[in-house]
Amino acid sequence: MPATIHRVEYFYLTVKDQPGEGYRLLSRLASGGVELLAFNAVPLGGHNTQLIVFPASRERLLRVAETAGLVLSGPQNAFLIQGDDELGALVDIHQKLYDARINVSASSGVTDGRGGYGYVIYVGPESYEGACRALGA
Repeated sequence: MPATIHRVEYFYLTVKDQPGEGYRLLSRLASGGVELLAFNAVPLGGHNTQLIVFPASRERLLRVAETAGLVLSGPQNAFLIQGDDELGALVDIHQKLYDARINVSASSGVTDGRGGYGYVIYVGPESYEGACRALGA
């Protein structure tokens, strides 16, 4: 299967870097029926962590966040790429961005253990439309 590239939105919030913060957020979202395409947690230093959620439905996420009193930042834009796990699977994607002179500011990926992978790419807001064109998204 060739890679599929999806434009996705993400939202984030900063929490204290302590046990249970991810659990509290994820359980609130799950109990509100928020389906996630991806989730990431990034240490910020200074005893803070950024929790990043990629909802399948922006509207549902915002409704649940408001009800739960969560203060989310966003939306921001990124790409979710899924495909068959094979040697060099990400090379073509990065080659297209390189050729278009698009800087990847962050990325994260994982194989699923069944022959597939998921990969999230972040680019700066000023580069997003150019990256869309370069990736055919």
